[in-house]
Amino acid sequence: MTTTPPGTAVGQQVPRFDARSKVSGDATYAADLHVEGVLWAKTVRSPYPHARIISIDSTAAMALPGVRAVVTGDDLPPNTMWGRRIVDIPVLAQGIVRFAGEQVAAVVADDEETAQRGVELVVVEYEELTPVLDPEAAMADDSPLVHPEVKEIKGMFYDMPKPQNHYVVWDWVNGDVDEGFKDADLIVENTYTTPVVHQVYMEAHNQVTSIDDAGVMHVWAPSKAPYSARDQSALALGIEPTQIVYHPVTIGGDFGGKGSPMNVPLGYFLNKATGKPVRMVFDYTEEFMAANPRHASTLTLRTGVKRDGTIVAHDSRVVFDGGAYAGFKPAGHLMGVAGVAGPYKALNARIREFMVYTNNPPCGHMRGPGEPQALWALESHIDEIALKLGLDPVAYRMAQLAEGGEPVALGEIYEENRAKETLSAAVADSGYNNPKPAAPDGMLYGRGVAIGERTPGGGQNNAQVTMHQDGSVSLETPLFDQGAGGVTVLQQMVAETMGLPTERIKVNVLETGLFEADSGTGGSRVTNIGGIATNEAVKKAHAELFKLSAELDNWPEEQLEVHGDMLVRTDTGESKLWKEVVSRTTTPIVGNAVASGRGSDVTGFCVQIAEVAVDPTTGQVKLLKITTAHDTARIINPLGHQGQINGGTMTGIGYGLFEEMKMEDGHVTTLSFADYKIPSIIDIPELKTVLLSDNSKGAGPYNIKAIGETPNAPTAPAIANAVADAIGVRIRDLPITAEKVYEAIRAKA
Repeated sequence: MTTTPPGTAVGQQVPRFDARSKVSGDATYAADLHVEGVLWAKTVRSPYPHARIISIDSTAAMALPGVRAVVTGDDLPPNTMWGRRIVDIPVLAQGIVRFAGEQVAAVVADDEETAQRGVELVVVEYEELTPVLDPEAAMADDSPLVHPEVKEIKGMFYDMPKPQNHYVVWDWVNGDVDEGFKDADLIVENTYTTPVVHQVYMEAHNQVTSIDDAGVMHVWAPSKAPYSARDQSALALGIEPTQIVYHPVTIGGDFGGKGSPMNVPLGYFLNKATGKPVRMVFDYTEEFMAANPRHASTLTLRTGVKRDGTIVAHDSRVVFDGGAYAGFKPAGHLMGVAGVAGPYKALNARIREFMVYTNNPPCGHMRGPGEPQALWALESHIDEIALKLGLDPVAYRMAQLAEGGEPVALGEIYEENRAKETLSAAVADSGYNNPKPAAPDGMLYGRGVAIGERTPGGGQNNAQVTMHQDGSVSLETPLFDQGAGGVTVLQQMVAETMGLPTERIKVNVLETGLFEADSGTGGSRVTNIGGIATNEAVKKAHAELFKLSAELDNWPEEQLEVHGDMLVRTDTGESKLWKEVVSRTTTPIVGNAVASGRGSDVTGFCVQIAEVAVDPTTGQVKLLKITTAHDTARIINPLGHQGQINGGTMTGIGYGLFEEMKMEDGHVTTLSFADYKIPSIIDIPELKTVLLSDNSKGAGPYNIKAIGETPNAPTAPAIANAVADAIGVRIRDLPITAEKVYEAIRAKA
């Protein structure tokens, strides 16, 4: 019997609810799912970045023993497309291919090997067209159009004056930038670039789909947003969303890349063609070639300052290479690029974002969409301004950061602003102001700083809490946990409000259908919006229990509380096991809640301070240490919280030093992990975490701040600033490879 009052579960280091199944090998991934009679499908992909399909001959493939069907775009209804907002992604190419790797046909066979042999027998005749590969060139008036029908594409933000490749032009403006520049004593302008990078989750995209006798499509796929993916698939297929059911499976990593339907709509047509369940599994060549990686970008920042460093004008032009299709992005563009204005005081600020169609692979979401590109440029640029003014980078930031009640560059006023506190804590704990130590073995030592912030995200989440007749409690959730531990956090919240140990709360991840809609996992949303829904669901379950107790025992509803296993009368002190009340009914007590809304005005800051040693003879950069400081509120799960800090920092290290999907003439040339480099265990530096006290104001009923995406974005610019400090030369193009550093040192010499 547990009589502990509420307030005992939050703040505990609780292992993830799915940890044991993953470690033991019991976790079920879609690729492992046993389905009776399942067939395999593989797809024919275009070798050209832009071409017209003249003909597809599947005769030889169909003659291969074991091949059950070959499906092409001609077998689908015209304009069969899907998209998370902008509906432009064809299920299979219909008449035109727009990037190298686009799917033009699918072969279904008894096994994977036969399906692949069938793919090799499909003969496609193409007429090559001129590809548009450079986003700047794509915006020219005389550029060929990637989508000549762009004005008819569903989900666009506005009616374009004429067909064009820059399908989103988005402005953020505060004040009068042009007038501000007239007051500047110094204008600093720089251009920074970032490459395409992949999310590199361990589990590639995969799925099993089937259609039952009632015509309902069943889906097993690692989707972190199953309701959204269901609705997009239904739109493409012309059926009701309720005719598609996503079943929960374990997700083998996401990092933003698994929120779309991917090949689920195609699976429907393959099920129809064969009358059988069908399995599809990407290999990693297909992942690099045709998934939805992070956008390449070119960011030009122009800032006017007074001689004392006051920012009087800040103007940013950002061009994103969106690739061939826009449908992978929930918002159609990257709202996070607003971070290129930063948390600094600027009398006038403007950002113009261009999202551009090209014949490169389509891009989507990756941790903090738009923010890593924005902060890479801004925090590098701030260092360059400080250098021009002869000021220490930390001192300059301290002078220019907005404080409580002051608007930041784009005019927002954060509900609580701890930017300077976070920076001070990072500086103190890292020893930034101490004399520089000698670098090992004749290398050059440098250190750099960068700051970022993020608010808890918005959206819609649902929760159901059930109090059973046997005294057990369960949380029913539509959230397919992608590995970040969000569902474990919700489990702790139920335990907290119930006054029970976390392990007493059973988690049931549900297939789609119980709720009407849900935004899923992502955008630093779950602890905020999911927490609000979960708290409300517990309260509703309690209210139903109190009502039942009033009916059965004549106890006053308004004088009742739940303390663990006990139902307590606050007026008399009487108590009883609440299961004794529930067991007298035929059904359990259920509390069902939905929460929706925009992100909170409460923000959380992260400061990264990097220390590096650079070999001047080779350009090799050794990352010695990162001090990562965080402005936190209430930490629900310290174990998961630190895991997010470590993981986000490592993602930023990869972005800063290693990762790049290289392109040649519209073709990805890094098609394996032999060529696409990511950090390994030997690249992990000393990592020191600094957490500000948790007495600050947070969001929602549990007083939280975001952490999942926060440490990711400032890491690369902190490393870049450290490298510049070491060698005296600025690298403005990610990643900061040994070759680039070596050439920069040579050019300086």
